Amino acid sequence: MDAVQITIIVISFILTGLMVALGVQVWYIFKEVRISIQKMNKMLEDGGKMTGAVSDGVAGMSGIVSGIKAGLSFFSAFRKGGAHE
Repeated sequence: MDAVQITIIVISFILTGLMVALGVQVWYIFKEVRISIQKMNKMLEDGGKMTGAVSDGVAGMSGIVSGIKAGLSFFSAFRKGGAHE
C-alpha cells in the first residue's frame, strides 16, 4: 500500500469515529429536549388546573356578590316602601 491509500483509510476511520460521536451527542440532545418538553407539558397542565381553580373561586365570589346585591336591593325596597307610606 502506498501513502495515499493509508491516508485515505486513516481519514475514513477518523471521520467514522467523529460521526459516531456526533450521533451519540445528537441522541443525548434529543433525550434532553424530550425531558424538557415533558416538564413544559406538566407546567402547562398545572397552569390549566390553577386557572380552573381561580375561575371557580371567581365564579363563587360573583355569586356571593350578586346575592349581597340582591339582599341589599330587597332591604332598600322595604326602606323606600316604608318612606312613601
